[in-house]
Amino acid sequence: MADIQGSYDDLFTAVPNALAAYLDAGDVGGSAAVFVDGEPVVDVWGGLADAERGVPWERDTLTGVWSVTKTMTALSALILADRGELDVDAPVARYWPEFAAEGKEKVLVRHLLGHTAGLPDYDGPVEDLYDWSAVTARLAALAPQWEPGTDAGYHSLTQGFLVGEVLRRITGRTVGEFFAEEVAGPLGADFHIGLSAEHDHRVALAVPPPGHDETYTASAAAKESPAGATALRVRDGNGIPWRRAQIPAGSGYGNARSVALVQSAMACGGTVGGTRLLSPEGCARAWEEQFSGVDRILGTPISWGLGYGRFGTTYGWGGWGGSLVMVDPGARMAVAFVTNQMREPAEDQRGLELVMAAYEGVQGLGG
Repeated sequence: MADIQGSYDDLFTAVPNALAAYLDAGDVGGSAAVFVDGEPVVDVWGGLADAERGVPWERDTLTGVWSVTKTMTALSALILADRGELDVDAPVARYWPEFAAEGKEKVLVRHLLGHTAGLPDYDGPVEDLYDWSAVTARLAALAPQWEPGTDAGYHSLTQGFLVGEVLRRITGRTVGEFFAEEVAGPLGADFHIGLSAEHDHRVALAVPPPGHDETYTASAAAKESPAGATALRVRDGNGIPWRRAQIPAGSGYGNARSVALVQSAMACGGTVGGTRLLSPEGCARAWEEQFSGVDRILGTPISWGLGYGRFGTTYGWGGWGGSLVMVDPGARMAVAFVTNQMREPAEDQRGLELVMAAYEGVQGLGG
């Protein structure tokens, strides 16, 4: 069995065992964490950060978590809403006047968070994504593809810019700055939206699924996207420009510990380790259903909350390639899986398996 580092409560042995099984099956590296009541009951890692050089995955190894980043951006928006600085029922144009162009004056902030705004596609080259002003100006000038609020289509890249620009207009700070100062800093969480050069030596680059190279693209979530839509490749995500940019729907860097720690705030009524990020009522907003049905981009049934996908009594989201976070307020638990080993989405059950393994431990706790 693969060597697993870290610590875990004996009741949660199934989680490190699952991670070891993935490594034994050929995964390069990864980390898993389970927090209950804001405290780690599992914090483990294993494998390699760099398969070619044989560099081990360490306690502080970081990797890109792709769309798990959306949960961090959503949390930032929910914090502002809880403070009364952001009204999710307000038109986006209240905060971002230019956004009212092309009939978008009735698009609400909650439409951005719930993937119902009708702006799911960005059709410029990947390089454009590194220019915040250019991207947001382009999105502001677009017409929605459907009547906002009436249907949902996964805003895989655009959601972060849309929500992020609203946050920037309110706070004068980028999402990355706000998150660092108001969330990661107070919690001591090693998660970054916009990664500075000082952390480069800790980054585990993404490894494409078996049988693919770095030209592998994020096309799985593009059922109805136009032919000209941005085709994000693994090579792009492994590049320095992507790492430095703030792409709040997809360019976050962290590990399972930091992801689970941050989202424990949502699992524990807004307070973790004595640090209060928002109120219990503010947390509950994430659960407000914005849409239920077949997502026109993903092509699968989904229930969207405010910035999170809803799954039974839990909510959370996964990232391209396999990373995932799940929040269960009833059990006061957050589970995270972060990996540099991508797999084909249709074949990847790792995150779900880890969540189920965590529930074995919760049952043992009497949860």
